[in-house]
Amino acid sequence: MKEQTLAIHAGYTKDAQGTMAVPIYQTTAYEFRDTQHAANLFELKELGNIYTRLMNPTTDVFEKRFTALEHGAGGVGTASGMSAIFYAIANVAESGDNIIVAKQVYGGTTTLTGHTIKRFGIETRYFDVNHPSEIETLIDEKTKIILFESITNPSIDVADFDAIVAIANKHHIISCVDNTVATPIFCKPLTLGCDVVVHSASKYTTGQGLAIGGIVVERKGLVEKIKNNPRYAHFNEPDESYHGLIYSDLPLPLFTLRIRLALLRDLGAAPSPFNSWLYIQGLETLPLRMKQHASSALTIAQYLENHPKVKKVNYPGLESSPHYALAQKYFPKGQSGLLSFEVETLEEARAIADGTEIFKVVVNIGDSKSIITHPASTTHQQLSNQELIEAGIPAGLIRLSVGLEDTEDLIADLEKALS
Repeated sequence: MKEQTLAIHAGYTKDAQGTMAVPIYQTTAYEFRDTQHAANLFELKELGNIYTRLMNPTTDVFEKRFTALEHGAGGVGTASGMSAIFYAIANVAESGDNIIVAKQVYGGTTTLTGHTIKRFGIETRYFDVNHPSEIETLIDEKTKIILFESITNPSIDVADFDAIVAIANKHHIISCVDNTVATPIFCKPLTLGCDVVVHSASKYTTGQGLAIGGIVVERKGLVEKIKNNPRYAHFNEPDESYHGLIYSDLPLPLFTLRIRLALLRDLGAAPSPFNSWLYIQGLETLPLRMKQHASSALTIAQYLENHPKVKKVNYPGLESSPHYALAQKYFPKGQSGLLSFEVETLEEARAIADGTEIFKVVVNIGDSKSIITHPASTTHQQLSNQELIEAGIPAGLIRLSVGLEDTEDLIADLEKALS
């Protein structure tokens, strides 16, 4: 099926009532046929619903539909985008290990990998996404994952998938990409060789800022990279919490299965059924909305590029962008609705953000309503001046999440704020 059809129909088999809309299975638990049925489910001899922390019929549709859009093998929903990122890391790394992360990532990812992860005994090593060859110098036998963003937030750089994937595969390391900004409509990293994709479903997936959630999706054939790989011994050795289960022996998507069976079981950051239902509604219109987001963003980027007060515009759809060639290679259908631009000073940037009316000062992206943010004083406030520079976030940087309002109205709003 084509993308727009998958977005509307994938993953849903109608129940006995024949409901056209996916039902909200707002339940915590499920009745078993008998005690033997219950025992079989807990021993994984049968697959089925046990408890909504692990699985839910509404969430199952969301997971299958998103996985289909990403052309993946399996997916698992989470309570937030940050929990999706944490689960991807915790699924492979433990105390004494290290992970490699791009410097140009969302502020929450920076604090997670730069601070919180340290307390788990995991070291983070950083590379410049514009110089992926740096990764080679950071790898050792304890490296477990390479994490980056397809389109970085808020510097709006484009990752060189081919270069990063080649290094990851050379060293038999799992590559993980946060594809929130591009969405599976504009980029499918799993088809480009990446092993795992994470998303904040709170952004473009819902499209209206209605719910917090995330998802992890793995590529087809990932088991071949993990099986008998000494970097991932815990996938190849008996899991005593499941009476000796060996994940790499299962004929199922093993990366997301382990997140479900171990991390969701023990840490519990699962999506609510109602939120999963909201994501499903958002997915139905995601292909249409992303086209409009990208079209408006490009028009606004072109306007800003010609404004005398604007020093620089970051949008890979601009022919002047240093990322234009990579954007055309990896995102030929569009480059999302996120852009950033730079003015002279922090004070000027904040005055512009405060001077808009349609653009609202909000720390979110991917909404139908347009959003303006000053990252250096909000989402990336915890970074030092040097770290801000390395992350591509100067003090005068302003981030725009272009919504679905009339483009001419949005330009008029920015014109007034810039005057």
